[in-house]
Amino acid sequence: MKNTISIKNIALRTIKIEEDAIHALIPSIDHSFEQAVKTMHESKGRLVVTGIGKSAIIGKKYVSTFNSTGSPAIFLHAADAVHGDIGMLHVEDILICISKSGETPEIKVLLPLVKQFGNTIISVVSNKDSYLAHHSDFVIHTPISIEADPNNLAPTASTTSQLVIGDAIATCLLALKGFNHRDFALLHPGGTLGKQLYLTVGDLISRHEKPIATQDQSISDIIVEMTSKRLGAATILNNDIIVGIVTDGDLRRMLNKQAEWNHLKGKDIMTKDPKKVSIECLAVEALAVMRKHSISQLIVEEEGMYAGMVHLHDIIKEGII
Repeated sequence: MKNTISIKNIALRTIKIEEDAIHALIPSIDHSFEQAVKTMHESKGRLVVTGIGKSAIIGKKYVSTFNSTGSPAIFLHAADAVHGDIGMLHVEDILICISKSGETPEIKVLLPLVKQFGNTIISVVSNKDSYLAHHSDFVIHTPISIEADPNNLAPTASTTSQLVIGDAIATCLLALKGFNHRDFALLHPGGTLGKQLYLTVGDLISRHEKPIATQDQSISDIIVEMTSKRLGAATILNNDIIVGIVTDGDLRRMLNKQAEWNHLKGKDIMTKDPKKVSIECLAVEALAVMRKHSISQLIVEEEGMYAGMVHLHDIIKEGII
């Protein structure tokens, strides 16, 4: 029998159903949502996220996003909570419970315990008439009319809605905290994004010796200096003042113009007024300068004095590109 299933149509139907589910969230961003977010922001405790099944997986994403944007959070599996892990819950913590039905047995056991401790409960739930909704201090409704799978069984549109609400909460908290790009960098020091926000050329130049030559030095001596320092260039100084740079490109242009070059000196082939950056300059900003001027090295200054040289390869090694 010939397979008549249209993969494209199924995929497009899935996207359309999940798109509609996201659009249906708009009325849920109401006064209750605002109050829930304000309560989270004003809390001195952590955000404790719980759920069962696929909702638990979405809950772990909540926790990851909250922590990375300055809102301390932990994940508490609802099944484990009723077998001792509820001890993770502190007095000032807020419980965020994610569920489509709001009627799972584990949640029905967990909520009375949490109520007894006096913690605030915020539910992200599709069924507004559920046990979870009726026992929550704040209800964030995630209305779902149909899941995306053909059998209307597998959590698809419902988990998409849950995920979007989590991101909405996180970005609201981020704004209320005044969390900025430097705060983000402090929490992501090992990642590419973090490095773009904190890594300076001063952090990079310490890896190399400074290639230095004078304007009256012979080309042979300058080549030796460039080779030993392995940066493909040498900074030309005159009484400690930066007056130029000699690069591999300058040497190639010299060879193309004349066969005899032993009599030449640094001042004869150097590029005057070379591009320079401050030692506090971010590596990503230095990269932008290199790209703009199609160069591979930048001279680094500290209070007007020669501090070193940064090469394009140094930035590439950090994974910023």
